[in-house]
Amino acid sequence: MTDYPDYISEKRIPSPTPASIVENGAVHYGTFDEPFKNLNLLDALKPCGGMPGFMKSSRLIEWEAFEVNMDEGALISAVYNTNGMGFSIFVWYDKAEDKIYSWRNVVPKRKARVAAQLVDDYCYCKTKHSEYRITNDFMNGKAAAKGYSKGKSGTFSIDIKFERISPLANGVMPLAKNKDGSFRNPLYSEKDFFKATGNITVNGKVYITNERSVGIIDDHKGYYPYRAHYDWLTAMDRVEIDGVPTYFGFNLTRNQSVDQFNYNENFIWCGDKLFPLPPVVFEHKDGKKKAKEWHITDEKGEGIVDITFKLNQTFYMPIHLLIMECYYALPFGTISGYVTDTDGKKYSVDGMLGIGEDKTTRM
Repeated sequence: MTDYPDYISEKRIPSPTPASIVENGAVHYGTFDEPFKNLNLLDALKPCGGMPGFMKSSRLIEWEAFEVNMDEGALISAVYNTNGMGFSIFVWYDKAEDKIYSWRNVVPKRKARVAAQLVDDYCYCKTKHSEYRITNDFMNGKAAAKGYSKGKSGTFSIDIKFERISPLANGVMPLAKNKDGSFRNPLYSEKDFFKATGNITVNGKVYITNERSVGIIDDHKGYYPYRAHYDWLTAMDRVEIDGVPTYFGFNLTRNQSVDQFNYNENFIWCGDKLFPLPPVVFEHKDGKKKAKEWHITDEKGEGIVDITFKLNQTFYMPIHLLIMECYYALPFGTISGYVTDTDGKKYSVDGMLGIGEDKTTRM
């Protein structure tokens, strides 16, 4: 068994992945070492407590995000399936211009296909002015994205291939408890770190990847509580570590996991290694909607994580429907501070591009 410090739970050590995420109605919670071949969360028995079984499909929120960082800019793209609505989205942050370009393409839920699993399935969404496909081949450590969109921000296209750099991060967390203490509202999340090859075109300008270009896939399926919130921050790049160019990134999330010590999605990618991190807390200085700076630290203040995120530009996507209200902010900015691996080594993140999310929903 891996010898982790006391601040890392043994449940964060990846265990062999079951064939299915749900067996005999019960959800497998924990950290796993390979992609699930069967992400059958609809087979979970009463995943949201007393909710009628016929409502399960309407409560299951799914998306796969395809994220890229290049010298000239950074992209967040995804295909979503949520609350009767589906859509694809592309958000491009131009670093030199300090400007965001965005495209969103909304369709009925049945027309937005989110991959059933990452082994050999794909996402797809097509509208009159857009088409997007994310192809997954995770057992071989590969993925790809290809598509285009037109809108108020002009024209956008992507043709990028991914090849895995670091071990995957695959976890299933409980977002609520039953009266008897058992878990419910399962949330599955797998995140992988890749070398990116290809190009992105924005309004006729072509951006071509190089040896520093990297990406992340964030696959996500879960039953959120009626009132839900999470904060998220990531960074990814090729940086100098002890004088050696190294692919490096991290993921920090504070969601509604009812057992943050045992079940969270915080970690460092460093070359061919993955290091778990403890629970973290987010402070939005000057208030949620006016914040120009976030401060993220490990929950117990032991100096494992200490990052300041200064927001440059933020993309907002509010959703107001009869069945759902959503506040969604996607900021891009500059980070400083450090993260510490389980061997005690600190990594400075000064000057890296940070990408965050601040999301609150009410259903």
